[in-house]
Amino acid sequence: MFCVPSTEIGAIMNITKGGLVLFSANSNSSCMELSKRIAERLGVEMGKVQVYQEPNRETRVQIQESVRGKDVFIIQTVSKDVNTTIMELLIMVYACKTSCAKSIIGVIPYFPYSKQCKMRKRGSIVSKLLASMMCKAGKNAGCYEIIRAMGAPAVSFQFKFVKRYEVDIAICYLLQIPDYRNAVIVAKSPASAKRAQSFAERLRLGIAVIHGEAQDAESDMVDGRHSPPTAKNVAAIHPSLEIPMLIPKEKPPITVVGDVGGRIAIIVDDIIDDVDSFLAAAETLKERGAYKIFVMATHGLLSSDAPRLIEESAIDEVVVTNTIPHEIQKLQCPKIKTVDISMILSEAIRRIHNGESMSYLFRNIGLDD
Repeated sequence: MFCVPSTEIGAIMNITKGGLVLFSANSNSSCMELSKRIAERLGVEMGKVQVYQEPNRETRVQIQESVRGKDVFIIQTVSKDVNTTIMELLIMVYACKTSCAKSIIGVIPYFPYSKQCKMRKRGSIVSKLLASMMCKAGKNAGCYEIIRAMGAPAVSFQFKFVKRYEVDIAICYLLQIPDYRNAVIVAKSPASAKRAQSFAERLRLGIAVIHGEAQDAESDMVDGRHSPPTAKNVAAIHPSLEIPMLIPKEKPPITVVGDVGGRIAIIVDDIIDDVDSFLAAAETLKERGAYKIFVMATHGLLSSDAPRLIEESAIDEVVVTNTIPHEIQKLQCPKIKTVDISMILSEAIRRIHNGESMSYLFRNIGLDD
């Protein structure tokens, strides 16, 4: 998290050395708006570039100014058409490389395909493939960095060009909640406990963990393998081999570890897309006596009927950042609120361009900041 008092923003942001070019790699209006906010904070003009689709749906990128010997920062947010978004970024990176840019830095608040960051049965780690493609497009163009604003799933990339930074910028919003001292940070599953602990320690609040929720449908898919093996498969190994029958793992009934009675429950996570797990967690917290329920998520994908389900649920407010366009969802559900991340991204860009330490952004943050 990085919160700068308004009186200091101008003094900090406008101190940039020459040779910085800022591009928006997406023709989406939300990406342009975020890019303009970052440019205003840095005190620079947006780079001139045209990004559009040909009639045959091919992506065309035309850079309209010189980038030779300059540090190029390409800002890209993810629209509904994810694959087109990826091609826009790859083509622009390659165009800057062939134009002899000194370095190419991708500013990608939400990394596409980051939900596919683990091997699942016979699947693949798609996010690693995508990161490899990005680095290949910008190879020999200098340091290629990916600035990720808060808590997307970690991916073990097998190359040295990607750096990962987590920023709990939503804490600034939490401090504005009336009676936030009476709140408790909630992890909707044990896997989210570490993130919830980070919020709780910075806010000096208690923590609660919901344990025993149902398995995700994706992990329960049958693909021909069984664990434990069926009796038929065990006998096929060797007729005389006695193997004890194994009992399939079952999750215990849903329980809440921690006190939420009469308190404000704040559920924290990195992505909110399919809201079923959030709705189930909210119902459980209501049953345990929580009188207000907030959901804090970095990236608000909010696909399908998510806005309608949130509006009809026990959730009082959903807070997300503007890393992903969600204007339509906000019109459908007034409970959805947005936190602007342009300040942290612009300061990160300034520090990278000037060769300053990035660790300062993520340490020694007090409650009064």
